[in-house]
Amino acid sequence: MRYPAAEKLEIIRLVEQSSLSVRRTLGQLGIPRSTFYCWYDRYRARDDEGLEDRTPAPRRVWNKIPAEVTQAVLELALKEPELSPRELAVSFVDQRQYFVSEASVYRLLKAHDLITSPAFILMKAADSFAQPTTAPNQLWQTDFTYLRVIGWGWFYLYARLIIGSYWV
Repeated sequence: MRYPAAEKLEIIRLVEQSSLSVRRTLGQLGIPRSTFYCWYDRYRARDDEGLEDRTPAPRRVWNKIPAEVTQAVLELALKEPELSPRELAVSFVDQRQYFVSEASVYRLLKAHDLITSPAFILMKAADSFAQPTTAPNQLWQTDFTYLRVIGWGWFYLYARLIIGSYWV
């Protein structure tokens, strides 16, 4: 429940003039001690105007990227436009020793209209393979991943999976 400033001042005066302890007086009034002491501290610091309701001030966001870091990421993106948001994030971390996630870089680039649409290659699925298998183990799947090992460089990691075998 919110109390107007006049009621807060009246409660402070009542507690100051009471013959009971502060704890018992506040207990009878049904007001938490922490609330009372907050009011009392503001009253002692700024008199009556300290008891007026204040509009809540916006708080600082704990994980907001600082303006200078945002500017540095944008400068790097303009200097190296061929890099993807992931590559920009990795490059920024390597160069500046300040971590910025790929998602944050993507959001920054999108907010400043620096995201280019990817070049899509449209392909239609076929009803059958262009070159059907004629012997065992001819249909394979291979997956490549390009990754960076710090202190070593960039490497390809690939996995090969034999999908089927041929039955006569």
